[in-house]
Amino acid sequence: MFYNQQSGTNRQNYMELLKRVGALSNLFSERPVPYLYYRAAENVFCKAFEAENLSRGDVSVDASKDRLGIGLKTFLHKNGMTFQKVAEFNKGMKEYYSENPQDIIEVISRQRNERINFAKRAHDLNDVIYHLVTRDVGVFKVFEEEMDYINLDQIRKVKQSKNIIHFVDDKNEYKFNISKSTLFKRFKTKNNPLAEFKVEILEDPYSYLLYGREEDYSFTLSEEDKHQKIYLPLYSPRTQEVHEKSGLNQWNASGRERHEDELYIPIPIWIHRTFNNFFPFDLERHRITGEQGSPFNLELPNGKILSAKVCQQDGKALMSNPNRELGNWLLRHVLQVPVGEKVTYEMLEVIGIDSVVVTKLSKDHFRIDFAAIGTYEQFEEENND
Repeated sequence: MFYNQQSGTNRQNYMELLKRVGALSNLFSERPVPYLYYRAAENVFCKAFEAENLSRGDVSVDASKDRLGIGLKTFLHKNGMTFQKVAEFNKGMKEYYSENPQDIIEVISRQRNERINFAKRAHDLNDVIYHLVTRDVGVFKVFEEEMDYINLDQIRKVKQSKNIIHFVDDKNEYKFNISKSTLFKRFKTKNNPLAEFKVEILEDPYSYLLYGREEDYSFTLSEEDKHQKIYLPLYSPRTQEVHEKSGLNQWNASGRERHEDELYIPIPIWIHRTFNNFFPFDLERHRITGEQGSPFNLELPNGKILSAKVCQQDGKALMSNPNRELGNWLLRHVLQVPVGEKVTYEMLEVIGIDSVVVTKLSKDHFRIDFAAIGTYEQFEEENND
């Protein structure tokens, strides 16, 4: 797995940081069980183990190190046999309308497996696991287990009760909430934690925050929180479709001969107006002189860096140079779309993403990652006045 392979120093740092976060539990609750906000847990894990934080992208894993993907979860220990959410399907619900619960389970199981594969392809991972921190009275407990695919050939005991369908395969027990379009897995954490340590909850955490040193609690913040970011759609917000001859299907456009991997990521014009200093591109100068954007580094989720810039009329396109590099990575490696086949919105629904998040690390270095369905719509609603 992961935890036992890390250095003693890193494991000790991890426990100490979790203790300090748990000490602030009375900010949120007066229960004797320490509280652990999931974002703080992600940031602490990555800081202590020098792992890459992938939580900025909506994929099945939250961190990676040495090509191992790690899904981070924290929840109440209870009886050590609790169901926890592992996937949401939301707008893809139309794909599994059926009166037969077996049919529904087969569809969502395939989608769950494809989302794990998508995360592995996007971040060049060899394997994926769960790292769990359960919370009990006065203690944190650490467990790990494989992030298993659902074995489609071994699905059995499919039983529906109102809006819940229970089922098992040869390794795990699941339930699917139809009304919430959410898949849950039972995590077994009864015995043999990898680590267990006491958490002393501060009676007055407010005084600690007022009079303690800033560095005593700044570790709960991620480096990502310090950088500006925007969201871009992988589809047309106007039609809610991926256009057949533009965007991800630019290779299919009429006119000149085009390379099979040619594409661009759409940049709605309001992005340039609202976030006019985000990209090295000046919309007003472009409209007067036709000047395109300046080149910058674009870091992919797998760490590879491409040369990119804002192009086309009104800066509507985020493209790599050469253009085919971004397209080959996205179309052939990540989405695995055969040459000549057009990308559709339904393809994006299956893997649960329809937009990307672009983080500005410096004036000429940006990072791109994937974002869940509906993320761009919410971003536009909050920012496009």
